[in-house]
Amino acid sequence: MILFVDLDVFSLVMHKKLDTLNRITQTGTVVIVRLDNADEAYRASEAAIAGGIKAIEVTLSTPGALRVIERLVETHGTDVAIGAGTVLDSVSAYASISAGASFLVSPHLSREMIRTANRYQVPTISGAYTPTEIVESAEEGADIVKLFPAEIGAEYARAVLAPLSHIALMPAGGVTPSNAKAWFAAGVVAVGVGSSITKAARPDGDYSRVTDAAAHFLKAVNDAR
Repeated sequence: MILFVDLDVFSLVMHKKLDTLNRITQTGTVVIVRLDNADEAYRASEAAIAGGIKAIEVTLSTPGALRVIERLVETHGTDVAIGAGTVLDSVSAYASISAGASFLVSPHLSREMIRTANRYQVPTISGAYTPTEIVESAEEGADIVKLFPAEIGAEYARAVLAPLSHIALMPAGGVTPSNAKAWFAAGVVAVGVGSSITKAARPDGDYSRVTDAAAHFLKAVNDAR
């Protein structure tokens, strides 16, 4: 049997996947939006994008997360990678992809999430902590492995990446403008950052604070690389 592949379709699919991964690695930053309601999540995401962020992860633990993803994709889908986080299984993975998510993130190794995402050629960031979990995530097909929780510090990432430098590692949690340089020096490809940016408007509802925090964080990442 001769198998014919539509090269135009294949090229389009692969370009979309690589474009998403490039947005993450070129800016080196994924903003994690985990907030109390959909309106706050949407406004914080918009403000972070205004500050230069090119990859937004809206966690499914946020009420109305799928609608937030849909709205962001409608507005920014051609310029910004809009992903879904806290994707724990195949059902939530498919729902996220259906809402337009261009990448999926889990806090742990979810083989079902990765399998579903690979079926639709959507990049995945799989959570892991130990060297065994990191290797297993890579073996299962995760495009990036999320070091979570990352409060343990950059020296742990440096130690892990000494024998595993071929794995794209992204810490999430505990990354700040002041320690970003240490993380990238350890060899990570990107970092995940959340409340220091997304909750910056909470004192007075001024979302320009989120924009400023995003721009400040991106500058720190650029200076660190």
